[in-house]
Amino acid sequence: MKKLIFAVALIALTACTCKNNQPQLLDKAAFETTVDGKDVSLYTIKGGDLIMQVTNYGARVVSLWVPGRDGSYADVEIGYENIDRYINNTGERYLGAVVGPFANRIAKGHFVLDGKEYNTPINNNGQTLHGGILGVDRVVWDVKELTENKIVFFVQLPDGQDGFPGNREIEMVYELTPNNEFAVSYKGTTDAPTIMNLSHHSFFNLEGDGEGTILDHVLQIDADAITPYDEGAIPTGEIMPVEGTPFDFREPHAIGERVNEVHPQLALGMGYDHNWVLNRADDGMEVKVADVYSPKSGRGMEIWTDQVGLQFYGGNFFDGSFNNKFGKPVLYRGSLALETQVFPDAPNHPDFPSSTLRPGEVYTHSCVYKFYAK
Repeated sequence: MKKLIFAVALIALTACTCKNNQPQLLDKAAFETTVDGKDVSLYTIKGGDLIMQVTNYGARVVSLWVPGRDGSYADVEIGYENIDRYINNTGERYLGAVVGPFANRIAKGHFVLDGKEYNTPINNNGQTLHGGILGVDRVVWDVKELTENKIVFFVQLPDGQDGFPGNREIEMVYELTPNNEFAVSYKGTTDAPTIMNLSHHSFFNLEGDGEGTILDHVLQIDADAITPYDEGAIPTGEIMPVEGTPFDFREPHAIGERVNEVHPQLALGMGYDHNWVLNRADDGMEVKVADVYSPKSGRGMEIWTDQVGLQFYGGNFFDGSFNNKFGKPVLYRGSLALETQVFPDAPNHPDFPSSTLRPGEVYTHSCVYKFYAK
């Protein structure tokens, strides 16, 4: 009977249209295919006032419908309308995906662990980005459990995939709570020493997918410093205080307020695309670390995490050359990503928090995107 009720609920959701700004869900059939002998599909979950669609290809969030100040819904997730566009990477590879096994960059695709050298594929300006050629965003995740408000994913990564050591198992949960939270949690294990740093790579626009830029979004980040980087976007090893710089979001600022100021780090990143050193202890406790708000729509989003770093990317490399799921161009600075993580290139910086995972240990990571309207 529970399965029948859930199926009826999904049919009702699918019947929604954009009339009166109500959610319009994507066609499940457009996401049904087979990749490497494994079935790919589209799943719909609902919790609180949130409705989300996700595919098990890269565990990608495809759409996320959130009410605004006036109660009208908008899809705040930048995404595509069918699975072919994700598989063939028609604009941006990482839209809505989980990234890893090491999120962010590894300098020159090289690191040393327990005295042994490892090389990972170069896929971004001479560096390894988000796990390399295959990563976890180009594999089909198993769906272990599906309820009305939760989906549990599982994947096995063989020793040597993309150059990373260890046979690894990862379980990841996406859950929509009654408090309008999109909660992401990870657990990872290995049979050999390895490195692990998973992250979620949704691109958000709180006014809606394709509805202008995020420059008027007001952002606050609880961080006194960033990890500055060089021309290859690899951390120099310094911890740069944000005081007196355009990177100081300890008090709320519109993203567009200072993004075009003259600053060496803004020039290197073509805007904001940096790791903030969060004001928190590396103690495994989940705390609020950031808040972003759209004055126009009244939608806001808090970020809670147990991680030490937060990558804020302001959509600097989008240029309107490809369209979203609604046929609208994905604009320059038309979305933002807020990725909780350890620091970029951590394996090559002994002073950074460690990303090493050993047999018998469990990698854990919690990230919550909590939505509100005012």
